[in-house]
Amino acid sequence: MSNKSNNQGRAYEFICLLTLNEEINKIRPARIIINSSYLAAQRAWKTLNAAMQNLYKISSYAAVAKIVALEPRMIEKGEDVLDLLIQADEKGESGDVRDILIIRNHIHWEIGLSLKHNHFAVKHSRLSDRLDFGNKWYGIPCSQNYWDDIRPIFSYLHACQKKHLKFRDLPDKDKNVYVPLLKAFIYEIQRQYSKHKNIPSKLVEYLLGEYDFYKIISIDKERMTQIQSYNLHGTLGMSSQIQKPTMIIPIASLPTRIVNLDFVPGKQNTVELYMDGGWQFSFRIHNAKTDVEPSLKFDIQLVGMPAAIITLNCFWE
Repeated sequence: MSNKSNNQGRAYEFICLLTLNEEINKIRPARIIINSSYLAAQRAWKTLNAAMQNLYKISSYAAVAKIVALEPRMIEKGEDVLDLLIQADEKGESGDVRDILIIRNHIHWEIGLSLKHNHFAVKHSRLSDRLDFGNKWYGIPCSQNYWDDIRPIFSYLHACQKKHLKFRDLPDKDKNVYVPLLKAFIYEIQRQYSKHKNIPSKLVEYLLGEYDFYKIISIDKERMTQIQSYNLHGTLGMSSQIQKPTMIIPIASLPTRIVNLDFVPGKQNTVELYMDGGWQFSFRIHNAKTDVEPSLKFDIQLVGMPAAIITLNCFWE
C-alpha cells in the first residue's frame, strides 16, 4: 500500500472514531483512548485538505448512523463509560483485522470496525523464501516439497537483486516468477488440505480475522458508505436490555470444503479459491516495489461471500 493510501486509511479511521464519540456522547458517556495509533491517525488526518476532510466527515456520519441502529448496546444508557480506540496495525498480522474497537467493560461487550477507503482488499500478505505462509495462515508449517519448489524462484530473484534490476526489466516475470510461485502455493494448500480438513475454516479466520466485525468502506465516487457484517461467531447485533437492533444480523458459517483452487483463466498472476457456503477469494501476486526483491505481495480480495453476510449501502445526503 502506498504512503498516500496508508495516510488516507488512517485519516478515515480518525474521523470515524471522532464521529462515533460525538454521536454516542449525545446519549451516554463515551471516551476516546489516546494511544500511538490514535496519534498516527491524527497526523494523517491533518495531511488532508479541507475538501477531503469534509468528504470523509460525510462518509463517517453515514456509517456511524447505521452502526448505532444495528448495535443498541452502544447507546444503552448507563453509568459506565464506553471506550473507543484505534488498534495497532500489528493486530492485523496476528489475526485481528478490526481497526476500531467499541468497548463496554462493565458488561464485557465489544464490537469492532474494519475501515477501508476506496478499496476492498482483504489482506496484503507476502510470500518469500523465508516466510512460512502455512504456519502463519492456518497453523501448519509448509512442507519440504514447498520449500524445494520455491527455492529456484527466489534464487533467481536474489541474483536479479544483486544486479540492481527493476521488475520491469525481467524478461519474463510471469513464466519465471509468478506462475511457478503460484503453482507451489496451490500445490502446498492442496497437499495440506488432503491431510487437514479444517484448513478452509482456518483460511477464512486468517483472511478475515478471528473476531466478528463490520467492514466499513467509503466509496467516494459513488457518494456512498458500504457496510458489511462479518458475524461468524454470533456477537454482532445483540439487543440491549430495552432495545433490539433495527435488523437481525445472521450468522455466517465458516467453510468446510475447498471446491477448487486454480489460476483465473487468462491470468498468470492470479488464482481463485472456491469453498463451500459461497466463500470465494482471489489472490493476485505482484511486486510491491519497483526494484527487484526476493519477496512478493498478494492483493487478496473477497469476491464471493455467503448470503448471510449482509451488505448495506448508505448513500450520503
